[in-house]
Amino acid sequence: MVASTDGSNGTPADRAERAYASVRAAVIEGALTPGTKLGEEALAAHYGVSRTLVRTVLTRLVNDGLVESPHGRSAEVAQPTIEEARDAFVVRRALEREAVLRVAERWDDGIHERLRAHARAEREAWTERRSAASARLGGEFHILLARESGNALLQRYMSEVVSRTALILTIYGRDIEQGASIAEHDELIALLAAGDGAAAADHVAAHLDGVETKALRAETPAGDPLLSVLARY
Repeated sequence: MVASTDGSNGTPADRAERAYASVRAAVIEGALTPGTKLGEEALAAHYGVSRTLVRTVLTRLVNDGLVESPHGRSAEVAQPTIEEARDAFVVRRALEREAVLRVAERWDDGIHERLRAHARAEREAWTERRSAASARLGGEFHILLARESGNALLQRYMSEVVSRTALILTIYGRDIEQGASIAEHDELIALLAAGDGAAAADHVAAHLDGVETKALRAETPAGDPLLSVLARY
C-alpha cells in the first residue's frame, strides 16, 4: 500500500482516506512505534492533502485509540500503559462474547465462507512469513466477526477496541505465536459451524485470555523515522 504524494490520485477525500488507512496499518503492524511524532506538515506533503484533512485523519486515529495528543501537543502514536492495556482487554472480551453469540444466531453458509476466506488469507500471510500482515489480518478477523453480528454499534466499538489491543500487542506482545492464534480462529469457526454458540463464546474468551497473558510485558521497541516507515505504506 503505497501512498500517492503528487496530489493527483483521486479527490482530496480519497487521499485523506488512503492516508488514514496507511497510517493506521503502519501503527497496527508496529512499523510506527509508540511515541513517534506525526507532524501535520510532513503528513500533508507525503499524502498530497491539506493540513486540515490531516487533522481530520489524526482525529479519527485518536478516536481509534492509536494516536494521542497529550496536553494539546503534536500528535504521536499512542503509548498505552499496562493498566490501560488490561482495561482494553476487559472491554474486548465482553464485546467479543456478545458478537460471537449473535453470529451464532445468524449463522449461514455466507458467514461461514467469509470467515473461512479471511482465515485462509491470515494463514497464507503467516506461511509466507509476512508476520506483520498476518497479525493485522488476525485483528481484522475479529472485526469481521462483529460485522457479521448484524449490530452496527457493536461493530463500531469492536473496531475501536481491536485497534487499541492491536497497538498494545505491537508494544508488549512481540513473542505472541501467530500460528497458534490462527489455529484458534479455525477452531472458533468450527464451533460456530457446529451450532454451539455458547462453546464458541467461551472459546473466544479463552483465546483473548491467552493473548493477554502472553502479551503484557513492559517492553517498548525502538522505531524507524516517520516518513521512512510511511514510504512502505
